[in-house]
Parts: sequence; C-alpha cells; structure tokens
Amino acid sequence: MTKQSAPRTFCGRTRREFIWQAGAGFGATALSAMLEDSFFARQAVAADGTAPYEPPLAPRKPHFAPKAKNVIFLFMYGGPSHIDTFDYKPNMVGMDGKTVDVKTFGRGGHRSQGRIVEPRWKFKQYGECGKWVSDLFPHLATCVDDIAFLHSMTADSPIHGSAMLMMNSGRILSGSPAMGSWINYGLGTVNQDLPGFVVMLDPTGGPISGAKNWSSGFMSANYQGTIFRPEGAPMIDLKPPAGMSEAMQREVIDAVQQANRRHRENRGNSDLAARIASYELAYKMQQSAPEAADLEAEDQSTRELYGLDNPQTRDFGRRCLLARRLVQRGVRFVQVYSGGSHNDANWDAHGDLEKNHNYHAGRTDQPIAALLKDLKRQGLLDETLVIWGGEFGRQPTAEYAKGSGRDHNSYGFTMWMAGGGIKGGVSVGTTDELGSRAVEQPMHVKRLHATILNQLGLDPNRLSYFYGGLDQKLVGVEHVDPIREII
Repeated sequence: MTKQSAPRTFCGRTRREFIWQAGAGFGATALSAMLEDSFFARQAVAADGTAPYEPPLAPRKPHFAPKAKNVIFLFMYGGPSHIDTFDYKPNMVGMDGKTVDVKTFGRGGHRSQGRIVEPRWKFKQYGECGKWVSDLFPHLATCVDDIAFLHSMTADSPIHGSAMLMMNSGRILSGSPAMGSWINYGLGTVNQDLPGFVVMLDPTGGPISGAKNWSSGFMSANYQGTIFRPEGAPMIDLKPPAGMSEAMQREVIDAVQQANRRHRENRGNSDLAARIASYELAYKMQQSAPEAADLEAEDQSTRELYGLDNPQTRDFGRRCLLARRLVQRGVRFVQVYSGGSHNDANWDAHGDLEKNHNYHAGRTDQPIAALLKDLKRQGLLDETLVIWGGEFGRQPTAEYAKGSGRDHNSYGFTMWMAGGGIKGGVSVGTTDELGSRAVEQPMHVKRLHATILNQLGLDPNRLSYFYGGLDQKLVGVEHVDPIREII
C-alpha cells in the first residue's frame, strides 16, 4: 500500500508556513483595519525605500500653481466629423459627388482617390470671435467665446480600439493607466468619500476595449476609474446587505469606531473590528454617492437648462448635470461618454452621415451648452477644465460607392477645450481645404494630454511612475510642450 502524504491544513505544516499565512495573508488585512492610520507611516516607506508612506489618494501638492482643479471630458465615441461640426470648409460646397485625388487612411485601408461628400449642414458665425459653427450645434454655438478650438489634432491610429486607448492613455496598446488615473496619482483627491475618477457610459453600452479605457494599468487599483450611473444606485454593489437598516449600519460603524478607539488606547485585539472594519468606508460611500447623484435637489430652471424634461436630451443632460455635481464635491476627473456599442449607436457614421450626426448632436448639444453655462454662473468654469472630442475625425470623401458615410480620419480632426485657464474664442491649427489632414500647427494627442496636466499644475515631462525599469509618463519619453496658444 502506497504511503500518502498528510493533507495540508489551512495553517500549513511548518512554523514558517504558519507565520507566512498569518502575517501576509488575509489575517493581515484584518489587522490593518484595526491599526491607526499613522501606524503605516511609522513602519512603511514608499517604493523608493526612503520616502515616507502616504495613502495613495491623499491630496498632494501640484508642481506649480494650477489653473484648474477638476476635469470633465465629454467623449464623443465613434469619431464625429470635424468638417460637419466646427471645421468650416466653404470650398467644399458644390463639390458633392466629385472624384478627387486625396490620400486617406481609415477602416477601409489606404486610398488615393475618393468621392467628395460636402458638409451636410449650413454654417453660421457666432459670438464676438465670429466662430463658424454648423447647424448641428445651435446651443453650443452660443458658447464659442468661452471655447478654444483645436483644428489640427492628429493621432497614431485610425482604428477605434487603439485610437480610444491613445486618447485615454497616451498609447495605442493596452496596459497603461488612463489619464484620470495619472491625474489622481499626481494630485490625489480632496474627497475621500467619493471616487477620484468617475466614468459615465452611454445607455447603449461601453466603448470598444471596455474597461481598458479607464484602467489604472500598471498603477495601483486605487487609481482606476469607477463607473457611475445617473439613475438608480449610482454604483453597483453599493447597497448594504438585504435586511440591514440604516440604524443597523450605524450600529456597525459605531462598533468599529469604538473598537478602533480601544485598540489605540491599549493596543488590545478586537475580533469585532477585524470582521467589520470594511463597513466604515462602505458606509461613507453609501451616504455620499446617492447624495451626489440626487438630481431632484436641483431647481426646475436648472433641470430645464440641461433638457431633463425632453426625452431626446434627458439622458445626456442627466450625466452632464451629475458631472457638475461631482466636480463640486471634489471629484478630480469625470469622463462622460456619448455613444456606445458599435456602428450608429455612436458617432461612427459609415453609412448615413445625416441620420447619425443629427441623432447624436441632437442628444448632446443642449446638455453640453448647459454644462458650460451652469459652471460659469456658479463660478466653477475657471477651475474646471472641459474637453470635447472623439478618438479621431472623419474623411472628406465617401467610404462606399453610394451614401454619405465617412471613414475614420486620424490625420486631422477637431477637439475643443474650455475653462480651467484656457483662452476662449480662439482657434488653433488648420486642416487642408478638404479637411483630410492637418497642415498648419499639427498637434498630436500627447500635446492635448500635456496641456491638461499643465492646467492642473503638473509638469507633463516630470510626472512619472516607475515601472518596468523605466520612469513611465503619460506623454511618453520625449519632451512634449503644452499648447501654449490657448493658455
């Protein structure tokens, strides 16, 4: 009969295994909840081996005096057409259907010729700056004197997945931290009861590549984005267990606090604290998140401003209003997606351009204008940086033999910024007369990222995270300048 080894127990077979599992396993998690906050500051150091330890999301000083404190990124997923929105091309009028020599690169590959699809909407001038804006955005057009338009943006990929990662993390490959993660890593958060990085998705679903777009990558999970919902429970798994009343929750928290006080006084042990310490943070979130998401607290005039009473604008309006409420409460970075899933569920107008853009602009125009006006009247626009754009633009030529659909264009497209120390009523850079590529002051996505960090008081060429033997940066290894013309 073969002799069998004795089965392993939970605590292992040796004293060394027992000490390892007791000190470095789940028991240590319970112990950490019982220790006062300053314990780790006395016992631990940062990754460099010398700097004192501090909580990952503790507020930190910027490199220099910031212009902005918070960021709201309005992400038009799918790629809106710049020449049909804010990049006025009068020379294209009358060229509809004409075949021209133009180099393009999109989903359909490289091409050297194409059939012109002239802009499908009329343009008018608005504001003191006289900015040309198409009829797609009549509400937003009234805000042009507060907006800086970037007409010569460029990116590295014309494919949605990699282009999304480029816009969100600075790289076309997955595994890197999102911009919101970098900002929370650099500055921490002033509100410990709410996430520092919030993402609100379109009702149709998330974008391609999903959570990679708000991942913390090689950083600690503390910095990753948190999905917020504008209706119902703002976050999943936020509600306490069934049957636990608010009074019972309060009793739990009181017990935790008392146990921790006893531990601090006499260094005694407390099984109670070890079992239920995690409820303390959960309780804070249960109180803070629903209050922040309570749009019923807003007056009727504000609700009307954002279009909450209109079925067409209600959804995006709620998310824009929630974004304002979150930055009011100290959330550092909020990203709001327009469009989700695939094809015409987002701005990816490969087929019927007019149907697609009328739909998405109709849902977002009023809420975006409302956000800018609301931030301004409440004195928040000066310290809140608002960004609008997609992962790329669209080509001046048709993708198919028939129809008005446009393919992807990463050679030249438009984004805009407002607030947070950004000049209003200015336009920087140009594309050629057809809008096929940037020709004057081309600006890579990295310069957009550098500008955002700069406005938050962070030196984009100094903010780094050591990983893989390198000082990793959002803007990459080469020096990148912010877009000074709009600061």
